[in-house]
Amino acid sequence: MFAITGILKKTTVTTVLATAGIAVAGLGATGAASTLAAPPHANPVRIHTKPAAIVKPLEKPLVKEPSFVKPAVFTGTTTASYFWDDASGRAGDTGLPASGKPMQKGMAASPSWPLGTEGYVVYKGQKKPFFVGDRGPGVPSSKGVMLDLDGQTFAELTGGSFDMTTLAVKGNGGAGHIPIEYHITKWGDGTGLKAAPVPFSLGAWRH
Repeated sequence: MFAITGILKKTTVTTVLATAGIAVAGLGATGAASTLAAPPHANPVRIHTKPAAIVKPLEKPLVKEPSFVKPAVFTGTTTASYFWDDASGRAGDTGLPASGKPMQKGMAASPSWPLGTEGYVVYKGQKKPFFVGDRGPGVPSSKGVMLDLDGQTFAELTGGSFDMTTLAVKGNGGAGHIPIEYHITKWGDGTGLKAAPVPFSLGAWRH
């Protein structure tokens, strides 16, 4: 704050202070400033901005299931092996499949399910269709191996290849038995047990 003496006239003081940028609130009878106020602050600048756009996370595209993946009427788990019965006698096959249909990819052998039963298996996230067209496995089913998949399907599930000459799966680290999840989508019309598989020796496939 400045102290102004009475030697200056009121008009002179006002001019000087105004020039210096100081507002004069009032002067006393002697010409001295009674109150000096500092210049008011400039109005704050308002910056108008639009709200940030809301970015939605990218939605993962739905993976379309294969046509054979349908609602299941029965589901369970078991151990699966593989076979290929083409009546050649190679690799100890037992002849033509019990259903009378030629051996082919997708055909499976069950110790107790009705012939014609359809479904799919799941192994390490992979899904493969099957239909029951033969009987088996025999003795292995008494040890918990309740499904024989065809050699080509077994090779695809285990990352190997099926050799049609030797009827063996190669390049899969020697895997011959794998744990699988099965989903029955349709029971066959033939004889057999419409439930969890039981060993071949029990003869459930006859009834």
